Amino acid sequence: MKNLEKLSEKLTVWVGTPASIVTHTILFISIFSLRFIGVSNDDILLILTTAVSLEAIYLAIFIQMTINKNRESLAGVEKDIDDIQENVEDLTDDVKEISDDYIEDDEDEDKIVVSIEEIRASLEKLSKDITKLHQVK
Repeated sequence: MKNLEKLSEKLTVWVGTPASIVTHTILFISIFSLRFIGVSNDDILLILTTAVSLEAIYLAIFIQMTINKNRESLAGVEKDIDDIQENVEDLTDDVKEISDDYIEDDEDEDKIVVSIEEIRASLEKLSKDITKLHQVK
């Protein structure tokens, strides 16, 4: 099955090349040249019609096989993109969480600084009060 898929891809690519045009031109000239060796016009047209019809059928099948394979690949890529988007959303949430934690830590630090200043002020007041008490005795 894999070999048939590879063949369908190669043929689909080959049909769109200048070599394909040259090959088809030579084939059609050869079929029309059968008249020179005594083949009737009706037989030539029958051969040509049959060859062109078969070629069109097989090319359509090969092209459809290639499209189906590409569709499967695109489905895989779509899934990968969805996974990446989920990861980005998770990372965005993590960054927001870290930012919020940083802001909270910064606020806590400000509270600690204020508390230390209050303690220092209280200690200075106590120290003055103790000094006054010692002076009174």
